[in-house]
Order: sequence, then structure tokens, then C-alpha cells
Amino acid sequence: MSIKTPFITADGIVEIYINEVFQGIVLIDRLNPPYGTALPGGFMDIGETIEACLKREMLEEIGLDVEIVSLLGLYSDPARDPRFHTVSAVYVCKAFSMPTAGDDAKSTKVIALDALNKEKFVFDHQSIINDYLALKSTV
Repeated sequence: MSIKTPFITADGIVEIYINEVFQGIVLIDRLNPPYGTALPGGFMDIGETIEACLKREMLEEIGLDVEIVSLLGLYSDPARDPRFHTVSAVYVCKAFSMPTAGDDAKSTKVIALDALNKEKFVFDHQSIINDYLALKSTV
């Protein structure tokens, strides 16, 4: 019997604080297709928790050891990734230094919240950003 399930990913909305001052969130320009701007993240490995996956991916992709603040949500629309069906756990995180591109990131950038609407996101990351901004406006 062959079981088919969606791929599981973890994505991070990484808030950058330098000298305790909020700078913005980390975005990447993807090195591999589909090209474009995205939240950092990646695929969960067999034998790891989703939180361990998130921390590993943030270290590999943006060079940051992050502090997990909260789970923003699970995103599972079968059309969210043009390559195949993925389910992503998206976490809000904090980090205290600037990111550096690694792994699947061609480059990184830290974007202020009021400038996020100028970005062209891949996948469903605009929708995820909208959910994050809605959450931030209620806090």
C-alpha cells in the first residue's frame, strides 16, 4: 500500500531587533524556482519536529538562530505551491542580528512593515503576510 500525503514545511516570519529596536522582518529572494520574494523556510526532515525544522531552516537559509514567539497558523491550500501540495506551519520568531543568505536564498532583506505591500511574493506568502499584519494591528 502506498500512502501519499502533502509535503510539510516550516516558514518563519523573523522579526529583527537590533539594540532592542524593531527593524522589520526578513524576506529572501529565492535562488531556485519558483523565483521571487518569499519568507524563509523549508521542508521538514523525517525524525524532526516542526519546531526543530523551523530553527534548522532559519539557520541554513538566513544564518540566524531564532527565538520562536508563536505559531501564526497552518497553511494548506493545495494550490499554495505550484510544484506540489505542501502544508506549512508558519511561526513568528525573533532574532537579534542581521540575516545572511545561504542554502536556497539568493539574497536576504529586512523590510519594514509599512513597506511589505511593495513586495511581489511567491506561493501564498502575501496572504500569510496579511494575516501577520492583521495580528500585529490587534496587539
